[in-house]
Amino acid sequence: MAELTPMMKQYLEMKDRNPDSILFFRLGDFYEMFFDDAKLVSKELDLTLTTRDRNKPPEERTPMCGVPYHSCESYIARLIAKGYKVAICEQTEDPATAKGLVDRDIIRIISPGTVISASMLEEGKNNFLSAVYADESGVGLCLCDISTGEVFATSFPAGPEAQDHLENELGRFHPTEAVLSQGAWTLAGLTDFLKDRLDCMCQHWEEEGFALDHAREMVNKQFTAGLETLPAGDTAAVQATGGLLRYLYDTQKTDLGHIAAFSYYTTGQFMELDLTARQTLELTETLRGKEKKGSLLWVMDKTRTPMGHRLIRGWMERPLLSPVQIARRQQAVGDLVEDIITREELTLTLREVTDLERLIGRVVYGTAGGRDLTALATGLGKLPRIRELLSPCSSALLQSLAEQLDDLPELRELLQRALVDEPPFSVREGKFIREGYSEEVDRLRNVMDHGADMLADLEARTKEQTGIKNMKVGYNKVFGYYIEVAKSQTNLVPEGWVRKQTTVNSERYISQELKDLEHTILSAQDKVVALEYQLFCELKDTVCRHVTQVQKSAATVAQVDVLNSFATVAAAGNYCMPQVDNSSVLNIVEGRHPVVEKMLKDSLFVPNDTHMDDGDDLCAIITGPNMAGKSTYMRQVALITLMAQMGSFVPAKSAHIGVVDRVFTRIGASDDLSAGQSTFMVEMTEVAQLLKNATRRSLLILDEIGRGTSTYDGMAIARSVLEYCADKRRLGCKTLFATHYHELTVLEGEIPGVKNYNIAAKKRKDQVIFLRKIVRGGADQSYGIEVAQLAGVPDRVIKRAREILKELEAGGVERPVVSVREDSGQVSLGDLGGETVLKKLRMTDVNILSPIEALNLLNELKQDLN
Repeated sequence: MAELTPMMKQYLEMKDRNPDSILFFRLGDFYEMFFDDAKLVSKELDLTLTTRDRNKPPEERTPMCGVPYHSCESYIARLIAKGYKVAICEQTEDPATAKGLVDRDIIRIISPGTVISASMLEEGKNNFLSAVYADESGVGLCLCDISTGEVFATSFPAGPEAQDHLENELGRFHPTEAVLSQGAWTLAGLTDFLKDRLDCMCQHWEEEGFALDHAREMVNKQFTAGLETLPAGDTAAVQATGGLLRYLYDTQKTDLGHIAAFSYYTTGQFMELDLTARQTLELTETLRGKEKKGSLLWVMDKTRTPMGHRLIRGWMERPLLSPVQIARRQQAVGDLVEDIITREELTLTLREVTDLERLIGRVVYGTAGGRDLTALATGLGKLPRIRELLSPCSSALLQSLAEQLDDLPELRELLQRALVDEPPFSVREGKFIREGYSEEVDRLRNVMDHGADMLADLEARTKEQTGIKNMKVGYNKVFGYYIEVAKSQTNLVPEGWVRKQTTVNSERYISQELKDLEHTILSAQDKVVALEYQLFCELKDTVCRHVTQVQKSAATVAQVDVLNSFATVAAAGNYCMPQVDNSSVLNIVEGRHPVVEKMLKDSLFVPNDTHMDDGDDLCAIITGPNMAGKSTYMRQVALITLMAQMGSFVPAKSAHIGVVDRVFTRIGASDDLSAGQSTFMVEMTEVAQLLKNATRRSLLILDEIGRGTSTYDGMAIARSVLEYCADKRRLGCKTLFATHYHELTVLEGEIPGVKNYNIAAKKRKDQVIFLRKIVRGGADQSYGIEVAQLAGVPDRVIKRAREILKELEAGGVERPVVSVREDSGQVSLGDLGGETVLKKLRMTDVNILSPIEALNLLNELKQDLN
């Protein structure tokens, strides 16, 4: 290989330091990639692959491709979305003043969990980076959204349930990148869970990054609030947090002062939901289309600010367990439901609040521009109106939020006074400092705008002072501005002037005053741009000193926004305020499914009651036809419970909800073929998890347990699971159990706490009408054939199914064999003569037959059949 140039040696040195990242190497106005990076990026982004060595043999040419530096974000975003990391290698000195090779260095590494640019982030969704530390004493978890500065940490003591809890929490926050210690990396199935189920990039981070002493030092140095919530002996959480901070500082290489508030929580503070429950209940996205529309979030999210969009998702993922905290939210929602004027005014005002959290994050991080500071001032300017609207509200929570709103009037006034209303995109080109803010900026702009006038003024004054009438100020590229004097008046030239050039009819001079003015005019552009950038940096530093107040105000606005959203949805949907306490009661009167109700356009949703407790109504066996609404009803109960514990009103006439610690679901069936698991294996795995982790205060939603195997095996498993759930000595938790095994209905008289319910249906001839109403008692039949008919199964199949059903019912279910008839290709007449009869019938027009002709035809048909 030919000898490398100094620049290429510099490139390879940077690449060796970051072998797992695509290196964006700054060359002039482009970021260039070379060698394997160039081939990879060219393929992934469909860019032209070229080379700088066209005069060399093909085997010695260096592949390269590049993207413009001013539009690099879109290219980086596409690479991040494909799961790559990008290292930005920037010029660290001005190429115009550099001697020899320009100094360069890695200024940051961008990965899925460290994205901060607004163009790469989803406005209404947090982007979490997670760190997991595991050893023999337990597991620590820390999560951070670098764009907003939020940090959450928790831990789980060592034991068989630690990894289940860990995966549930990871499913709750859904990080895009995970940094794992050696112990976490070796946890069975953890990396597969992160990659396959959460689509999360996994990093095996160096163990010294999680060292306890260093981690504790970094945690104490980084956070200014919230550390008092961290238990003294919880070393796993400290090490996870320290590892995350170490990773951030190693990759971001900049100030992270906006990450200042630490939030430690325990699993006992929030309802725990595993990933299966989140998906089957369709909390934030639909199961099939992965879309927001059709999910609970779609119904409830009427927030108007980016912070509110993110917080309502967080509240949905973390329902409360404390009735006191739930009641505080409910009272605030109640105030806003009753006051439509305040609610609508809040909605209009919140719509104009900018993304304060991410704006202050970019300011501290160092990537903010003039537009970001203007947007920050605009957002802060709306807070006084929000405070004014909240002041009459009686609820303790709204009063507290009003007091916490700090609009930072001095900072806001400074930004509004310093910056124009619509700053340019780049702060390196000037024109964003408002006129009147800086005398020097105004003077330099005046020089730029009125340079010709200043030269004319100098010319007029010089003529008057010297008496030289035949003179003028000119300019050329050789020595700049000059004073041209006719030869007849050179005797009047002052002594201080310096002759620079002689022409046929004149002499050209420069004076000190002209020289100073020339310097002022020619350097004004560069000076004003540099000065404006200096003033911008001073403004940024001032804003950075208020990061804590801005973050607190942003969090307060987010809470107001979510509470107002709850009230808007409650008022529009005629929801009620549920009674939430620590009892074991689950009583819902005329409950409705919040999503299905909204999706129905041409019909009304049929409400249903629910009554469960830890006594006679512990388990409900629900039977009834397919498509009648059993799954909808059970999901409805779970969603109403979850909404109540979020602090929201619920779609019902009234509701009394005893706090539920966990909701488990086993709904639907899907083969996990990629993992080599069948429908039944997936079902049984989920059943095992919920039976192992459920408590007496849990709510179980079980739909058609055992259907993936033979009838008798399935029925035996279903009955055993139901007996286990209903047995207070073993589990004894509230269970909704939908089944087509009608034989299980006998358990109502055999096991205490088990009650039968069914979804009512009415049959007319061969058609079935679903009434969507749940009533006491077991269903008499499943109406499976009628449902198949509704689904469009061919008539010949439906008819044959009815025949087989009659044979089975006549012979009993234990009859192993039913009669099988060979398919003759006919609709209903099974013998050979039937085809002739059918042809004659099709060719006959019964409307023109006389009575005697009809009798003769009937006789012919009878003979054909015989």
